[in-house]
Amino acid sequence: MKNYSFQRSFSQDTTLSSKLFNLLEIIFPGAELTKLAEQARKLGAAWEEASTPFARFDEDGSLISHVGVLEIPMRLMGEDVIVGGVHAVCTHPNFRRRGYYREIMNEVLDYCDERYNTLVLTTSNPEYYQPFGFRFIQEHSFIASVSPGGVNGMRLLDITNTSDVKLLHRLLETRAPVSDIVGVVNEKPLFLVNEASRPLYYFPDLDTIACMSIENNQLNLYDLVAPRIFPLQELIQRIPDNIESCSIYFSPERLNTSAQALPERLDGDSHLMVRGTFTPEHQKFMIPRSARC
Repeated sequence: MKNYSFQRSFSQDTTLSSKLFNLLEIIFPGAELTKLAEQARKLGAAWEEASTPFARFDEDGSLISHVGVLEIPMRLMGEDVIVGGVHAVCTHPNFRRRGYYREIMNEVLDYCDERYNTLVLTTSNPEYYQPFGFRFIQEHSFIASVSPGGVNGMRLLDITNTSDVKLLHRLLETRAPVSDIVGVVNEKPLFLVNEASRPLYYFPDLDTIACMSIENNQLNLYDLVAPRIFPLQELIQRIPDNIESCSIYFSPERLNTSAQALPERLDGDSHLMVRGTFTPEHQKFMIPRSARC
């Protein structure tokens, strides 16, 4: 393997993590990325063990530009593959337009081309990545009509409870992909950063964790973590609210339900960008919120 001038190691540079999150707080104010990463670390999935940092420093040792790479185990069109995820791309405002981002990205792509056939990222600025061979792929959400449930067969997961944390780890380690078109298997750091600060609901008799919310009798379903994916109506029957419809933010072919696909960008401005081979490119899908980087 080649030696890369910008590749770093969190374990070899104990100051890098704090420098990175200080920079991220400047670039993404209000995102609370330091807090989210710390919570994931406490839950047993350190970001520093999952991400490979590529970084450039100023003469005084301060971090001025960074691109991270992590591995995402995914199911794409029925095949289990390791996808490279590009994330935490940032340059300090005082050091922009000097070519630092381009230098690091070129090295990152050289590094990734030796390891992955597919790279993914999500961004509100797709124009930053198109010059590097990334292309926009339209995602879809899915609307399904359901029959109301009414029986309370779920509970809120308590991530401060040791037993619930063990439960969460067990299901993440043994989860079935929520979709064979685009799904995720045995991945923890991204899930815990993206979802652990949000409500997680456990359905005991289905042994299923749902990432979801309920608004005005509508269920918004973002991900399911379970050894087996049950039909959607099985989930609905265990929700005490009067659910009339369900918006699904992943391909629902394993949910045994009819659903209408609608073009959508998650959170309104989250463009999916892909580089390399992407077998579901012409399918209707959405990468689950828990696996977006």
